[in-house]
Amino acid sequence: MTVPAARTRERTLSVTTLAAEFHAPSLTDFFPPAVLFEGTPFELDRLMLIRILMTAVLVVVMVLAFRSPRLVPRGLQNVAEIGLVFVKEQICDEVLGKESGRKFFPLIATIFFTVLFLNFSGVVPGLNISSNARIGMPLVLAVIAYLTFNYVGIRKYGFLNYMRSSIVVPNVPAALHVLLIPIEFVSTFILRPFTLTVRLMANMLAGHIMLVLFFSATWFFLFDAAAWMKVFSPFSLLAGLGFTLFELLVIFLQAYVFALLTAVYIGLAQHAADH
Repeated sequence: MTVPAARTRERTLSVTTLAAEFHAPSLTDFFPPAVLFEGTPFELDRLMLIRILMTAVLVVVMVLAFRSPRLVPRGLQNVAEIGLVFVKEQICDEVLGKESGRKFFPLIATIFFTVLFLNFSGVVPGLNISSNARIGMPLVLAVIAYLTFNYVGIRKYGFLNYMRSSIVVPNVPAALHVLLIPIEFVSTFILRPFTLTVRLMANMLAGHIMLVLFFSATWFFLFDAAAWMKVFSPFSLLAGLGFTLFELLVIFLQAYVFALLTAVYIGLAQHAADH
């Protein structure tokens, strides 16, 4: 075999090997197969196990923090109280006022800490993904918020008056109602739960993908790439560590935004007739 023919054959084998290693994404990449109770209605995959684990961690943390509360809090109780005071003063009281804020504080605090703890698994080694990166839990929380603010509005005004107050813009020419009523209906009753769901899921999924890319690149440069490419590994590692710190900020901001918007929607429903 001549040298050019040998080189051509090597290139062909190399391309064939790469093609054999590459596979197009399948549904199992997005919906991992069950690892427990497979074949039953109670199947649990890795993401569900992470969700259960972080929920259990949240419950344990709160029980330990307040099982023997002190007048002057210390340690875990102090940290938990700082979080609760933040939700009460910066979200509930700020948006709803003290009276309504006290009424809806348990719901909004539950949403805030649930999102926060489920998000936090995204930066925990060995877990490496937030269970909010899949649509199920964000959708459940959005439905809870949706049902709550609509219940508040319907209870205060009655169904018909609440609907009219929510979708009819006052003091505009009658002809514009043909355009504005459908827009207000979609905005209030369709886009609100949709944006709550997608905002949380998309941000946590994007963060997970970026971390995977940075640390996968580091692994590739260190162990699989040519010798001269190993010099890039510190840069990808530093980028991954830097993005992890940024992701910690996103984890908190997503919990804050979800809880804040829930409070805002409740407040809008309470004052629907004033718009």
